[in-house]
Amino acid sequence: MGKRLAEITDDVRRFIEKQHVFFVGTAPITSRGHVNVSPKGLDTFRVLSPTQVAYLDLTGSGNETAAHVSENQRLTLMFCAFSGKPRILRIYCKGRVILRESAEWQGLLALFPDHVGIRQIILGDVESLNTSCGYSVPEMAFMGERDTLTKWSERKGERGLIDYRRAKNRVSLDGLGAPPTDIIE
Repeated sequence: MGKRLAEITDDVRRFIEKQHVFFVGTAPITSRGHVNVSPKGLDTFRVLSPTQVAYLDLTGSGNETAAHVSENQRLTLMFCAFSGKPRILRIYCKGRVILRESAEWQGLLALFPDHVGIRQIILGDVESLNTSCGYSVPEMAFMGERDTLTKWSERKGERGLIDYRRAKNRVSLDGLGAPPTDIIE
């Protein structure tokens, strides 16, 4: 059934590349805080090496991941096979938030398709991976990517997105500050 791995193997990389959605899990240090789990898609995940991954984080209603990772670096990524052979993969990482002013920004950004509403990049240094069976995960057919976030971001425009992030993405539900992502290139 399940296996514990120290790094991303070729088999694991191929599995990741086939998935259309992944989930990001974080939590603050305090036990009174919220565990946050966010689904992600739109071809925003990359395996950089057997021990490093990154995903392009687009503007959204909250910024929990960045606030939690900035506080404690804990980051869990999960992939589920919704078609084909059942499988679940969890990647346990030390995470970092990469902002536009970072020296790493341009090199990482070049790995992703161009998206409207890019907020930041979340970089994960892999500590371990666990696979499990996924026998109870339903089988579902991929219908296509949703364009709702893209259209919303296009309507807002660059200035509107900056204003939105300033109003909605500076503080987590737990009261933690998130890194400022409102620099215009």
